Amino acid sequence: MDLPLPDRAQCAEEPITTPGAIQPHGRMLVLAADDGHFVAHSENWPDQAIDDTIAALRFDRSALACGYGPVAVGTVECGAEIFDVTAHRQGPLIFVEFEPASPTDGTGAPIYSVARRFLSSLQQAETVAALSALAAAEMRRLTGFGRCLVLRFDSEGHGEVLAEVLEHGYDSYAQHRFPASDVPRQLRELYRINHIGVIPDALYTPVRLRCVDPAWRPDMLDLSYAVLRSVSPLHLEYMRNMGTRASMSVSIVVRGMLWGLISCHDRAVRCLSFQTRAACEHLGRLLSMQIEAKEDNEEVALRLELRRLMLEIVSHLADSDATLQRLTDTPAPLLRMARAQGAAIVLDDACWTVGVTPAPQQICALAQWIAQSAGELYVTDRLAELWPAARDFQATAAGVLAISISQVHRHLILWFRPEIIRTIQWAGDPRQEVRSSDGRLHPRRSFATWKEQVTGRSMPWSPSEINAALELRQALIGIVLRRAQEMAEVATELGRVNKELEAFSYTVSHDLRAPMRHISGYVDLVLDTEGEQLSERSHRYLSHVKEAAAYAVQLVDALLDFSRLGRAALERTMVDTQTLVDDLVDELTRQEQSRVIEWRVARPLPRLWVDPLLLQVAVRNLLSNAVKYTRDRDPARISITGISTEEGDGLEVSDNGVGFQMKYVDKLFGVFQRLHQTEEFEGTGIGLANVRRIIERHGGRVWARGELQQGATFGFAIPRRPQES
Repeated sequence: MDLPLPDRAQCAEEPITTPGAIQPHGRMLVLAADDGHFVAHSENWPDQAIDDTIAALRFDRSALACGYGPVAVGTVECGAEIFDVTAHRQGPLIFVEFEPASPTDGTGAPIYSVARRFLSSLQQAETVAALSALAAAEMRRLTGFGRCLVLRFDSEGHGEVLAEVLEHGYDSYAQHRFPASDVPRQLRELYRINHIGVIPDALYTPVRLRCVDPAWRPDMLDLSYAVLRSVSPLHLEYMRNMGTRASMSVSIVVRGMLWGLISCHDRAVRCLSFQTRAACEHLGRLLSMQIEAKEDNEEVALRLELRRLMLEIVSHLADSDATLQRLTDTPAPLLRMARAQGAAIVLDDACWTVGVTPAPQQICALAQWIAQSAGELYVTDRLAELWPAARDFQATAAGVLAISISQVHRHLILWFRPEIIRTIQWAGDPRQEVRSSDGRLHPRRSFATWKEQVTGRSMPWSPSEINAALELRQALIGIVLRRAQEMAEVATELGRVNKELEAFSYTVSHDLRAPMRHISGYVDLVLDTEGEQLSERSHRYLSHVKEAAAYAVQLVDALLDFSRLGRAALERTMVDTQTLVDDLVDELTRQEQSRVIEWRVARPLPRLWVDPLLLQVAVRNLLSNAVKYTRDRDPARISITGISTEEGDGLEVSDNGVGFQMKYVDKLFGVFQRLHQTEEFEGTGIGLANVRRIIERHGGRVWARGELQQGATFGFAIPRRPQES
């Protein structure tokens, strides 16, 4: 009775390690590991042969370690036949396998040939591709298979052919790929633990196992390490569709994971002796170790280079003000560290870019999506598949690697890789499904080259690059935290200094005011008592002394006001600048009744999120300056307009006064900076400094424009209320 045929749709769940049958070119006995009693046998034993064979077996059961492949335990005669015998232990059972004996070759055995020829060649190969080519050639020499391939599995499980050696007349699969479905998940796991599998004839009829111990059933016998294990009927059908009669697979296991396979095919039946199989398995292990060593060496070299670049980036940032946008000052290390063509720094709604990147608004939208959907790291080589909006810029950013620097704010560093359009050659159309009349799905029947164009993907990010990005993240967080600590210490010191300055201010106020009052008082006393005897020149000198003393008191008062503006706590509210400006215009008009001033107020004026008292001081200073510096104009024209920018809202005050030269614009808002003589225009030179301090304390910005004798414009903008932005 034939074994039931599975459906390809259920291939991933097929019990390949417990098929309950073996291949017919050998025989099997199953014994208990503890007492050696007879448990099961294959059904191809002649009558009365089992007992005689068991009696003839001579090996130490206790020497077989559980979970290892078969070891040779000698030969036995069964009638006219001689069998090579191997045995291995799996759980509580010992599996003994019998295959037709082959002559021994002594020191000419394949295992010694591999050690002599192949090992020395491997040590000279410089690349994984060269190693693969050597392995394919040596495997074909050892086994005589018509075609030998070395495949490497990618992250999705697809097998890529790295090397191929074949006889004339065999189809070439060089540079082709085999889909992941050709090697299902449970078969991959089997290849990981059992490093060799052989099928001498794909046209075989399985031989069932029969249990003589009632505690066991055939489907309970784990044949994971058995050479004779019967394979899936679907795999046999796959081989026949490929035109393959015999096959062998040798695992390439790197760092405990299935890295790839050495896959051998032949059109004819091909049996391999235990010695040859042992040599092939040894070859696979040597190849695995060499690949692991080369990949490790490349990984170490790459990690060292990435670490060097990361330290260069961190060193530059540590020497600056430690703000993340400084990373763009030296873009080369930032781009080389991730082998990216572009990078961006996103701090909330601000964006700085280097290299080839999407537009800033696209980057900000991407950063917001990443911040909502990912944690400290986000990485993909196919962004548009996960975030459809990326299709608009996948030519420059098909892949993205991003790290988040803050858990509170949207502070990210992003690297971009462009789209790489590739043409992949598949060994047959991987989408092809063949359904027979019985409704079953079968393996594809054609392995002819089928080409697929892959778009929307970048070069994938390597583990080393991802680790380097995470290390950079930790280093940047450390710098930011250290700088925050330094800033906290500076703030504490500034608080102490401010208190000292406040005390000093009161001291200055008291100690300077008193002498100035004394000077002014004595001048008045001299004028009252001796005035008639003094000359006109003496009167003039004493008048200058009194004016200087009064001006000194005025400077002291201005300095105290400037100091208080920097210490006062902000008490923000929404202020209607229309009402504020109207009141100040009325006040200044009353003070300047002798002049003609044309006030032009562009209504409506904005509402601002500010401290009302401090804003009044700032606006009064701007309007008073406009009144002062239009003194020689008739009429004087002063305009007040509202403004709205990306930075926020504010006011501009323009006049037709004396103006200034723009080369001096940076001096206007400094303390005691004056562009006109005191004799022309009175004042202390602190008014505009007060304006700047008030606006900057609100997070805003001040500016000025002017032309000599053509007037001036002073303005400011303050950020909007957060919930209204």
